[in-house]
Amino acid sequence: MSKALLGGWQPIKNVNDAHVQEIAKFAVSEHNKLANTRLAFSKVVKGETQVVSGINYRLVVEAKNGGTTAKYEAVVWEKAWEGFRKLTSFEPVNS
Repeated sequence: MSKALLGGWQPIKNVNDAHVQEIAKFAVSEHNKLANTRLAFSKVVKGETQVVSGINYRLVVEAKNGGTTAKYEAVVWEKAWEGFRKLTSFEPVNS
């Protein structure tokens, strides 16, 4: 990520990275709290990062709602050095 442009979105090469997985699980958990839903995280399909005052993660995650699996685009803003993380959007992806 050393060559990332400020403000530009860069693809995440390894969506199975432990930190990316942690961000995705946080997004689903926060969405469940805010929307009073019970989605269960399945996997990260793809993702991008954006360097801002911290890092924005834009992830497409797969989550289960009962027997139905759906994809959602989640954006999480993280300032790792402050221990700060905020879900800024969580929307269904139309297949």
